[in-house]
Amino acid sequence: MPERAWTVAVVDSGIGPLPAHAVIRIKRFVDEGDQILERPPVEDPIGHGTVVAGIIASSRRPVRLLIAQVLNERGRSTAAALAAAVDWAVQHRAQLLHLSLGLACDRAVLRAAIGRAVAAEVLVVASAPARGAATYPASYRGVIRATGDARCDGDQIAYLGTAAADFGACPVHHSQSGKVARGASVGAAHFSRYIVNHVAAGLAVQKTHEALRQVATFHGPERHQPAART
Repeated sequence: MPERAWTVAVVDSGIGPLPAHAVIRIKRFVDEGDQILERPPVEDPIGHGTVVAGIIASSRRPVRLLIAQVLNERGRSTAAALAAAVDWAVQHRAQLLHLSLGLACDRAVLRAAIGRAVAAEVLVVASAPARGAATYPASYRGVIRATGDARCDGDQIAYLGTAAADFGACPVHHSQSGKVARGASVGAAHFSRYIVNHVAAGLAVQKTHEALRQVATFHGPERHQPAART
């Protein structure tokens, strides 16, 4: 019997070329101030979403992608556009909602949308800085906060359990063009890829969280060595 494919919604800047079978739906969300418009997608203006979706789609197990394009050419979006994208993903039966992005401030419209996703038993993963101020949606209740962890290779995760993040994963991605992407967004994408590779699609959210803690290669925060004195 074939494995049941994960349906993963990637809320980001869009997507570049990927295997055609991986993407099942794609929609662009534009905030016009008084309303959110759904529009046909445009080419990924910054390449960020392409990297994130590419990492997740490179899983060795089946994955189907819902692509919600919300970030513009400056890498920005609004809470209302993000909320509309989250609701769209839930409507189209996403099992895992991935957001390698964050707002500096809490917004009620986004908090409510994430709450609806969590209530619908969607696994929500959002990138979070390993240190520094909290970001949203990572800081909302029920969201798994993922970041980069230099201890991890491409198929390892760390259970951090810190005030800043829950899990860490490989923070580096080398593209075929030779470009290198780094940081919490990449770590979060590798974390979602790990879920697709190692967790059965459809497993209850709480059981998924517990299973990930048990199989983590590393436990506790990454220890940074102080810089050598010269």
